[in-house]
Amino acid sequence: MIKKKIEDRDLQEHLASLPEDGREVFLLHNDLIRVTAIQATNLINQMRENHELGLLETYVLGQAYLAAGLLSATVKGNDRIQLNIECGGPIGGVFVEAWAVGAVRGYLKHNPIPLQRQLTSLDLNELYGPGFLSVSKLLEGHKTPFTGQTMMAYGDLAKDLALYYQQSEQTPSLFVLSIHFDTAGQVTGSGALFLQAMPGCDDAVLSQLEQTAGRLASLGSFLSEGKPVSEYVQEQFASLGVRHLAHQPLGFSCPCSREQYTRYLQQLNQEDQADILENGPFPLELVCVNCNTHYQYEKFELASLLSKAGGGRL
Repeated sequence: MIKKKIEDRDLQEHLASLPEDGREVFLLHNDLIRVTAIQATNLINQMRENHELGLLETYVLGQAYLAAGLLSATVKGNDRIQLNIECGGPIGGVFVEAWAVGAVRGYLKHNPIPLQRQLTSLDLNELYGPGFLSVSKLLEGHKTPFTGQTMMAYGDLAKDLALYYQQSEQTPSLFVLSIHFDTAGQVTGSGALFLQAMPGCDDAVLSQLEQTAGRLASLGSFLSEGKPVSEYVQEQFASLGVRHLAHQPLGFSCPCSREQYTRYLQQLNQEDQADILENGPFPLELVCVNCNTHYQYEKFELASLLSKAGGGRL
């Protein structure tokens, strides 16, 4: 993966002044509520730069990246989690995945998102249209993923994820996905929360939590001021008793590489290799959809690589 450089100098300076991206885990109210909180301003800006996204596309894909960053706290080791949305509206679909170690990648099906008229708000219900949300856990040592699915009822990723957890895991949950844009359209603060009721959490505690959640200050705006997400949680949930459990890194990362794509080309059958060498186009360009890294091969280079594999010829 190649990370594209963020060119805007003011944004560079702002991002450099922020605490590092990361994922924090807390317990509230005598350990009856689990909170995963992420700080991800650099992550969202790198995602935007690599995928060359406009404001709307940044908002849509950014919310999915934040959600994946939160959900990755539910797996461990080398496990990863995938969030997939298939929908009939202009967005078309979204795919993101995140590893337990905090690496997040993914893409929009339509970039740019085709619009028939100018937006007057960031209400995404019509842009998603009818659709399904799937969450898959890919666990080390298991050949097939564990997947659950729900129909999107709100066209709001935070609400639809909460619905998924209520239906699929019978776990009352709350998601906050926050991306703060400044007046120039730059992302200056971004973070998210995932609150889950633990076994033994009664209705009175849930009611108190819902009241507190309804009064939450904007997380993205808070983070844009250079404050850490741990301070936000301590402030907003002070009345519920906060106990910090763990910190983990978080970042935009993709395991793709030039070597990986070279092996792919070398494993093509001889007819396909010969067709590429004869018809091109050159330079041959392969693109990773998950991080938008472009890998180019000149004809002479490709001929050498394929001949070493035993299949290519000029």
